Amino acid sequence: MNASAPTVGLVSLGCPKALVDSERILTRLVAEGYTVSPTYEGAGVVIVNTCGFLDSARAESLEAIGEALAENGRVIVTGCLGADPEAIRATHPKVLAITGPHQYEQVVQAVHAAVAPPHDPYTSLVPPQGLHLTPRHYAYLKISEGCDNRCSFCLIPQLRGDLVSRPAAEVLREAERLAQAGVKELIVISQDTSAYGRDLQHAPSLWHERSVPARLTELAQGLGELGVWVRLMYVYPYPSVDEVLPLMAEGKILPYLDIPFQHASPSVLKAMRRPAAQDRTLERLARWRSVCPDLTVRSTFIVGFPGETEADFQALLDWLAAAELDRVGCFRFEAVAGVPASTFADAVPAEVAQERWHRFMAAQKTISGRKMKARIGRKIDVLIDAVDETGAVGRSAADAPEVDGQVFLPDVSGLTVGDVVRCKVLDARDYDLIATLDAPPARPSVRERLQTRQGRRR
Repeated sequence: MNASAPTVGLVSLGCPKALVDSERILTRLVAEGYTVSPTYEGAGVVIVNTCGFLDSARAESLEAIGEALAENGRVIVTGCLGADPEAIRATHPKVLAITGPHQYEQVVQAVHAAVAPPHDPYTSLVPPQGLHLTPRHYAYLKISEGCDNRCSFCLIPQLRGDLVSRPAAEVLREAERLAQAGVKELIVISQDTSAYGRDLQHAPSLWHERSVPARLTELAQGLGELGVWVRLMYVYPYPSVDEVLPLMAEGKILPYLDIPFQHASPSVLKAMRRPAAQDRTLERLARWRSVCPDLTVRSTFIVGFPGETEADFQALLDWLAAAELDRVGCFRFEAVAGVPASTFADAVPAEVAQERWHRFMAAQKTISGRKMKARIGRKIDVLIDAVDETGAVGRSAADAPEVDGQVFLPDVSGLTVGDVVRCKVLDARDYDLIATLDAPPARPSVRERLQTRQGRRR
């Protein structure tokens, strides 16, 4: 670290979309000559990128701000909770500045005011792919901001505004730089991935002398040409999703869809302002699986929503059994100030919501355990996330980082983080797999390494 360079610290909370915002802020600051401090005491100023989606997340963000103030004293707040500056200043009046989500310029200006940038750096201090807070072998690729949906339980449109998509060529150029830098998995994120490009009227942009419309199918096709894993997250079950299933079946992108169904009872879905045709959704799941038999479907649900009856909850359990989803998360409803659902009558008592959450997770655990055991004996590709003296841990195409399961490879050696290896599944737990190597990792040839170096220089 250059002792004379100004320093910044950063605390990033919340979802992967917020993490990408943090990466963009750091990329800009390091390009200007700042260095990043791993400790509070080493930082000239600390940026806290907050989450404000749920009351529990707001509390965690306020606690993190307080910790940064106590340990450093010079704090800039950004992110979703920054959209409510009065709440922040009521608790922490000594913060230097507050900005809302994805307000990168304002954050940088606040840093300049707190710790002056160095004068006239002679060279760029940032690699072409920018700075990332994820391990170097995978990266989140944000394709849009905001959301046009108005779900009654969600604060995101108030915090991040309406849908604003990036041109396809801009996304593809970023993805290409990441792949050239050694990233093995690109995780596509947004608030509503299926709606990508709708605000642009799917206008095309030029990438490698070819016109690429701002539409999910064409974007996925382009990403599928980069030779890395491509995973789609936050996908809504619109009819347009049908178009990406052939790409998954052909191995162009991972056979994985993260779709937040949220519930199955028509009355609860109507109150949530969500699509309510769950019978048709079951039909579409069956059709997707017929096109791509290896498809993994992940989803999230809310229990204890205002007005949810025992009959509604049983309808959810019945639908879950019929859908046989591979990966599932569940949240208890939280009444967040500012969202319509917080004012709805017939609130579900906390103890009832907790009991339903346990029943829901127990039902899904049975489904998951059965589906995992069905994979014993199969051969799968595994992306290695960690290696130590006891073996290695990785993920299959069915596993997004941090939210899904893992593949454990005990007593293997000779692997490095970022390797993609062929494995045979030996055993299964409720959410994880035990496997062994079926083939050694494919190492790039001298010619491939040379091409990679040349690509980085360009």
